[in-house]
Amino acid sequence: SPAVSPSVVGELYDKGAAEGRVTKIGVAISDGSTSGWFIPKYVADAHPDIKTVEDAMKHPELFPSPEDPSKGWVIQGPQGWGMTVVTGQLFKALEAEKKGFVLVPTGSGAALDGVITKAYEQKRGFITGYWAPTSLLVKYPMLMLQGPHDEAEWARCTSKQDCPDPKVNYWVPAEEVTVATAAFMKRDDVAEAKEYFAKRSWTQAEVGKIMLWMTDNQANGEDGAKWFIKNMPEVWTKWVSADVAEKVKAAAN
Repeated sequence: SPAVSPSVVGELYDKGAAEGRVTKIGVAISDGSTSGWFIPKYVADAHPDIKTVEDAMKHPELFPSPEDPSKGWVIQGPQGWGMTVVTGQLFKALEAEKKGFVLVPTGSGAALDGVITKAYEQKRGFITGYWAPTSLLVKYPMLMLQGPHDEAEWARCTSKQDCPDPKVNYWVPAEEVTVATAAFMKRDDVAEAKEYFAKRSWTQAEVGKIMLWMTDNQANGEDGAKWFIKNMPEVWTKWVSADVAEKVKAAAN
C-alpha cells in the first residue's frame, strides 16, 4: 500500500483504477503536495500586499539578483524537471524579463538548495520555484505565491518546454493517496492493516518536520521512523488502537 500522487503517475494510476486493479484506500498527506513560486517569509512579512505572482512582478527591487542588483531574480531548478519547465513558461507568460527580472537556472537539486540557502541566510530577497513537503521549507519558512490554473492550458502549453505562447498558469495542490491492489482489498485476514492505511494521514508540516530532522542528522528511513514514533506520538497514535500504540512505543525504545 504505497503512497502515490495520481497527478504524477497519471495515466498509469487512472488505468489501474478503471480496470479495478488498484484502489484508493486513504489520504496519505491531508493537504496534498504543492509546487509553486516561493518568496522568503521575511519579505512576505515586510510586504503583505505581495500574494500572487503578478504582485511579485511589480517589485523587482525587492528581489535583487546577486549578479545584477538592478534586476529581480527568479531561481529555476535543473533541466529535466517538470517544475523547471513550468517555471520557464510562467516566467515567459508573465513577461518577467520586460518587468525587470532574470531567470537563474541551477544545475542540480543540490545546487538549487544551495542557492536558496545562501540567499536566505543572507536575508536576500528572491523568488524560487520549489515544492512541499520538504525539509528546506521547514528550515527556511517561505510564502507560496498564488496564481490562476487552467487544466486544459496546462496540458496544451504550460507543461511543454517548446510551447511558444504560454498563458499565465499555475500549479494546484496534488492529491497524495495511499493505494492498495485489488488482491489486498479482497483478503479477509488483513482487516487491521486496511483500517490502519485508511487512517494513516499527516500534513505537509508534519512530514517536513521529520524530513528536516533526517536531513540535519543524515538519518536513514529507519532512524527517521524511530524518531517520529518517539517525538510525534500525537500524530501516529490516532492511526492505531491504544494497545498497539503501547507495543509500538515499547519496541521503539
